Amino acid sequence: MASQGPVNPSHATFDLFVQAQTCKDVKHHFTQLCRQLEIDPEDFGSFYAKLKERLNYWKAKALWTKLDKRASHEDYQQGKVCTKNKCLVLGAGPCGLRVAIELSLLGAQVVLLEKRETFSRNNVLHLWPYTIYDLRELGAKKFYGKFCSGSLDHISIRQLQLILLKVALLLGVEVHTGVEFQGLIEPSGENGWMAKLQPRSHPAAAFQFDVFISAGGGRFVPDGFKHKELRGKLAIGITANFINRHTAAETQVEEISGVARIYNQKFFQELLNETGIDLENIVYYKDDTHYFVMTAKKKSLLKKGVIKQDHNDAEQLLAPANVDYEALCNYACDAADFSTGGRLPDLQFAQNHAGQRDVAMFDFTCMHRAENASLVKERRGKKLLIGLVGDCLVEPFWPLGTGIARGFLAAFDAAWMVRSWGNGVPHLKVLAERESLYQLLSQTTPENTSKKYAAYSIDPRTRYQRVNLSSIQTHQVQHLYDVEKTHPSFKKQKESSLHMHSAGGSEELLKWCQKHTAGYKNVNVKDFTRSWRSGLALCALIHHFRPDLIDMSSLDESNCVHNNQLAFSILEKELGIPPVMSPNSLANTDHIDKLTMVLYLTQIQSGFALPKKEPTGFQPSSKSLSFSRTQSAVFFLSKLKHNSLQRRKVCPLSLEFTTLASPVSSELDPVAEVAPEPDTPALMTNSEECYFCGERVYLLERISAEGKFFHRTCFTCARCNITLRLGGYTFDQDTGDSYVHLSLNFNFSCFVFLTFFFLSMISPQGNFTVSYTLKSWQMDTMLSPLIHYALVTQSSVASSFWLTGSVSAGLA
Repeated sequence: MASQGPVNPSHATFDLFVQAQTCKDVKHHFTQLCRQLEIDPEDFGSFYAKLKERLNYWKAKALWTKLDKRASHEDYQQGKVCTKNKCLVLGAGPCGLRVAIELSLLGAQVVLLEKRETFSRNNVLHLWPYTIYDLRELGAKKFYGKFCSGSLDHISIRQLQLILLKVALLLGVEVHTGVEFQGLIEPSGENGWMAKLQPRSHPAAAFQFDVFISAGGGRFVPDGFKHKELRGKLAIGITANFINRHTAAETQVEEISGVARIYNQKFFQELLNETGIDLENIVYYKDDTHYFVMTAKKKSLLKKGVIKQDHNDAEQLLAPANVDYEALCNYACDAADFSTGGRLPDLQFAQNHAGQRDVAMFDFTCMHRAENASLVKERRGKKLLIGLVGDCLVEPFWPLGTGIARGFLAAFDAAWMVRSWGNGVPHLKVLAERESLYQLLSQTTPENTSKKYAAYSIDPRTRYQRVNLSSIQTHQVQHLYDVEKTHPSFKKQKESSLHMHSAGGSEELLKWCQKHTAGYKNVNVKDFTRSWRSGLALCALIHHFRPDLIDMSSLDESNCVHNNQLAFSILEKELGIPPVMSPNSLANTDHIDKLTMVLYLTQIQSGFALPKKEPTGFQPSSKSLSFSRTQSAVFFLSKLKHNSLQRRKVCPLSLEFTTLASPVSSELDPVAEVAPEPDTPALMTNSEECYFCGERVYLLERISAEGKFFHRTCFTCARCNITLRLGGYTFDQDTGDSYVHLSLNFNFSCFVFLTFFFLSMISPQGNFTVSYTLKSWQMDTMLSPLIHYALVTQSSVASSFWLTGSVSAGLA
């Protein structure tokens, strides 16, 4: 039989390019392919079109279909929107490659620099649903057939880099590896902005650009950007990669998508008893390697000899000199062996980029994020737009698995910024839009982004459910426009900037505060610091707009902490604005941060500018409730519950409904917190201490609920110790305890609740017998109270349950 392989040499080379498993091989086969097709890869404007025309190969055509579909999106204006722009991208990590692809689709000339010459990161990334869809639409399955097969939702960093590198090269991105970026070179003479590189003789050193996107990781941040640090209690993570031989026995070992001590105490107690290893959680993914990641307790590491000596400072504690590398390897190996039941017969470590065993221990307590995502520099009349993506923009909070998902969102946002730049939008407006989007990034979860993945594009309105591109105004980003001091118009621009930033921004806010607090006794707002210490000014603002919420005559100027407590609690309950500090800090701190107060008061101003929402305690109306008459399904269901309580005058098991989120919720998560029902607001503790354990709460690990601060790990059910989520609990004002109620998929929980709610309304005296099936023990504690609540609040007859089998429909 004749061979079915390709006859054309370019077809064979294309196959090798698609199948290549190293960065070096990918670049080699791509260069060879370009030579065979007689195409210049530096001819970025027509490269992709010529490649499609000359590579008439059926395997390639399937890929062209994917890429053509993406390129035809209206956002790219047929690849002409940024044809005059030249972009330098730093870093060939997933985020750098992803933004380079988008810039190329916009028609820009894109040069990407990477210091390393190999892709050697074995660690596995968790993918949100939209990232899986996005990568599939870029042809990920063509390059890596096992990509997210079946229920898999993860991929190794190395494989993801290879996929994106191949796509970038096919779209005309010029990729240079083994090149170190050492800084920007300002324009001089006829030259524009250029980069200082090592080696200096590299051809990319002559590249002149007007857009610079840094995806160089958390260690590299361009001049002009400031980072802030968020630090919590010590948390030690361990990652380990073992060789995957892809044997039949290995394929039978089930993955561990994530098990935490709080949900399976028996497992972790047995692990401790048998091995002496004490963990908080463990995850096992199977990809190119067997990848394990776990959070270990310091006491256990000291006892096992992994850490030699105890230190209070995290850097000293985990310094290489204080870590026994052999003990660390044994610790990770024993944990992996126990968690898989010993079914991985030969646990041999894979190698990292340094040729050593791929096991690492790190402190993820500290997280950095940039204060701004963009800026514009101008020298000799030539402007340079600079943007950040990836870890140098926001370091992900490791346990939440948000890194690549938010990294891709930031890449899309950066591409949208460059699109505006290419369209000639004034630079200050470009910066204002980018910073408006940046405010959303740290709050983004799979639940509060659009579920219409097919509609995703670089336009932020297709991705974020609630986006306001004008939430930050141009006068608020004047400081992000860096023009040379010797420029003739520098003084004028500086004066204008200062005037607009003060008079147009904070001065207007101050005037707004003064206007709405005028006439109140003992209230004299002169600034954003000392004027707010007593708490009376905050209370006056609330009273001006909502006099029903506060009695100003009952407040004492000398009782500053109580006044602040009251104001913070009301603002959090009514407007959903979490407190920025403890009442005690505001009352007694010598140096109140002006920017913090400006941001807090800006939220208050925006909150009171919105239409007044219906009070929680509204009485039943003759009009039927509908989703269109409420802000969200959460609010709708809470109204139904309250109406039921008002009519029946009973005290059922309290339930709230929330979207399913990570067990660890962000303090700034935009998912609405269901307000407590008591009319009197809960008061906050008098310091930045955890309400439960009394220890200090750092910003990174803090959540706020019921006007109190908690450690995330302390925010647990008083009955069963399950970690609570904001909105998914009941708070007992008398005892100060919190109780769990529900953590179901939102659509499923709504369906169950509404079904039984309306059944019970139709036949209030009916004797309901409910039969349902369970997926796990958690369903027993979650679904039963749900149905019980729906029936007992509407029917005088108790219900009974039969629990059988297992079910997965509707569950996350």
